[in-house]
Amino acid sequence: MEKLTFYAVSAPEKLDRIGAYLAERLSRDVVRHRSGYVLIAMEALDQLLMACHSQSIKPFVESFLHMVAKLLESGEPKLQVLGTNSFVKFANIEEDTPSYHRRYDFFVSRFSAMCHSCHSDPEIRTEAPFSHPHRIRIAGIRGIQGVVRKTVNDELRATIWEPQHMDKIVPSLLFNMQKIEEIDSRIGPPSSPSAADKEENPAVLAENCFRELLGRATFGNMNNAVRPVFAHLDHHKLWDPNEFAVHCFKIIMYSIQAQYSHHVIQEILGHLDACKKDSPRVRAGIIQVLLEAVAIAAKGSIGPTVLEVFNTLLKHLRLSVEFEASDSHKGSLGSVNLNSKDNDEKIVQNAIIQTIGFFGSNLPDYQRSEIMMFIMGKVPVFGTSTHTLDISQLGDLGTRRIQIMLLRSLLMVTSGYKAKTIVTALPASFLDPLLSSSLMEDYELRQLVLEVMHNLMDRHDNRAKLRGIRIIPDVADLKIKREKICRQDTSFMKKNGQQLYRHIYLGCKEEDNVQKNYELLYTSLALMTIELANEEVVIDLIRLAIALQDSAIINEDNLPVFHRCGIMALVAAYLNFVSQMIAVPAFCQHVSKVIETRTVEAPYFLPEHIFRDKCMIPKSLEKNEKNLYFLTNKIAESLGGSGYSVERLSVPYVPQVTDEDRLSRRKSIVDTVSIQVDILPSSIPSDDVVSNTEEITFEALKKAIDTSGMEEQEKEKRRLVIEKFQKAPFEEIAAQCESKANFLHDRLAQILELTIRPPPSPSGTLTITSGHAQYQSVPVYEMKFPDLCVY
Repeated sequence: MEKLTFYAVSAPEKLDRIGAYLAERLSRDVVRHRSGYVLIAMEALDQLLMACHSQSIKPFVESFLHMVAKLLESGEPKLQVLGTNSFVKFANIEEDTPSYHRRYDFFVSRFSAMCHSCHSDPEIRTEAPFSHPHRIRIAGIRGIQGVVRKTVNDELRATIWEPQHMDKIVPSLLFNMQKIEEIDSRIGPPSSPSAADKEENPAVLAENCFRELLGRATFGNMNNAVRPVFAHLDHHKLWDPNEFAVHCFKIIMYSIQAQYSHHVIQEILGHLDACKKDSPRVRAGIIQVLLEAVAIAAKGSIGPTVLEVFNTLLKHLRLSVEFEASDSHKGSLGSVNLNSKDNDEKIVQNAIIQTIGFFGSNLPDYQRSEIMMFIMGKVPVFGTSTHTLDISQLGDLGTRRIQIMLLRSLLMVTSGYKAKTIVTALPASFLDPLLSSSLMEDYELRQLVLEVMHNLMDRHDNRAKLRGIRIIPDVADLKIKREKICRQDTSFMKKNGQQLYRHIYLGCKEEDNVQKNYELLYTSLALMTIELANEEVVIDLIRLAIALQDSAIINEDNLPVFHRCGIMALVAAYLNFVSQMIAVPAFCQHVSKVIETRTVEAPYFLPEHIFRDKCMIPKSLEKNEKNLYFLTNKIAESLGGSGYSVERLSVPYVPQVTDEDRLSRRKSIVDTVSIQVDILPSSIPSDDVVSNTEEITFEALKKAIDTSGMEEQEKEKRRLVIEKFQKAPFEEIAAQCESKANFLHDRLAQILELTIRPPPSPSGTLTITSGHAQYQSVPVYEMKFPDLCVY
């Protein structure tokens, strides 16, 4: 060998003939099963390959690879292992210039086949501590690793990233990772392997090779490396249970470059869509894998997939609820018992909510606000079409279920969200639909809405200290954290305070309220006091509490005794809290005196009693003793002495009734009918006035109050207006605007005796002058016709 090596190095042009001769001899010896000569020939080839690095080594390499292929094709495991070892040595040699014509298709196929070997010859068993023949598998894994190292870095060479190669390499590696994991699970928890064990452990070798392969993947070939993973998991039914699937995708997410994480997430979402009709447990397994991938990706680059993740998850949440509703319908018909499948669908739904919550909680605040708006836009509210989720196939029970699921998702996303100002956390575009949901009839939905509000309102983590509705002896012991109310929060309460008060007031009067509802309503009042209350807001909250007390006493809504007592207990707990927060001694004294009286004479008006299990509730509340109630005049007197402006306390709080009450299917709210009256000046001749008066009878009033058909008429009217502006010709719309402009001209001139010059076109402006006064020109399209515009 020394002489042969010296000769080859001295005359590199002879390497081609040397290689051809050794290849011919080795081929003959392989056929004749002369293993000793085969070993000598391969040793000679290996040493020559390692010693020579000249340009003329290219033809020699072809002879070498031809001989390796011969060994791999042989049926003897020893020769296959020998050929693999030689190939690995060759793979570790760095060539000066790549060989673009050389292809490794055969080696990929052969090494992949070796990875699945189950040879039973005891002579080739490994000495590793498990009783399975892994020697050929180890050789196959090392061979794949050699092919990867030899080809993966050269973009111009025939690449192994093509799908036909990846479909062989990736499943071969996963097969070995999976098999050893199954054995380890049977023999107990594995001990940490030594360095020698790692070399002889197919699972460790396969995992390292898999990591190396993924680490070298680039933008263009990432998907080709990931898709075979889904095929392998589907074929071997590894989504349920999904421990191995989770393990695989953790390896993938930690091995790839961080900027490509969103590619993997997109592939998981695509596979989830492809499996939407599979069993619930399979879908749940895929969603849990997505959760693990998102948990890792959220720490780095999410990419453009944020809304896509949520949109896909919400779509599958709707599908799961739809499947559950249809299965429940079949079960009610007695066709089949589907309880287990319903439970499986709940597993899917919980997995989706957990994924949404985890993903949302790891997003930056600006993205989280967008996701909150996105989810809120999906929540269906009865009577509206503003939501973007298709609920046509769900029915009432399915719609309720999807409402609960979406609000639970929203609750998870808002958890831990801390905005500097309440306007950032509760913009009008989010607050309005959220409060509309708070008027729905289902008590569980109202609870979720209140909890979402608490997440956004509690910026100093005080909610845990307020948990449970009770009479707090000393609020100072709670160590409430608060800051001075900023100008933005004050402005928010001036704009939206009445809306918040109204929803709390109406929420307290719901007939299906349970203890948790009262606890959450109490927490809402307390958090508003801590986070948003200046002197004006404090007065409004006290007015609200007194109004609730009056509603429980008068009981116009015919509430049960328990609910009336619950409202009284809520008012007592809140006034006790707010009196100590503002620290007005006379106010605290009045509240304490009422609570002491109730403790003796009417304990069912206190939260500790009425919300206790098996508490005694009176049959009726006929007591009219003033000392049991909080009195407005006493409160006004005590606050007035401390400098509060108490004039508004004498005005009873009355909530505004809006369209939300009808849209939310509320039974306890009566829609009011607004009556418009035109008062014309006496200068207009009476002949021009059209008398529209009619006799006011009981039937007329009943017809006016019965607004069941009003909602449909309003919806149809809006639909026609939208359709007209979408489909009507521009000339027709322009002509109509011009006619309205002329009508306004005549109307204003008649009433105000103004000189009006009409615009030449609908897009022009209307100029109005009267004596020496000057009026700004107003675009026609901004006016609300045919109502009278006031300048």
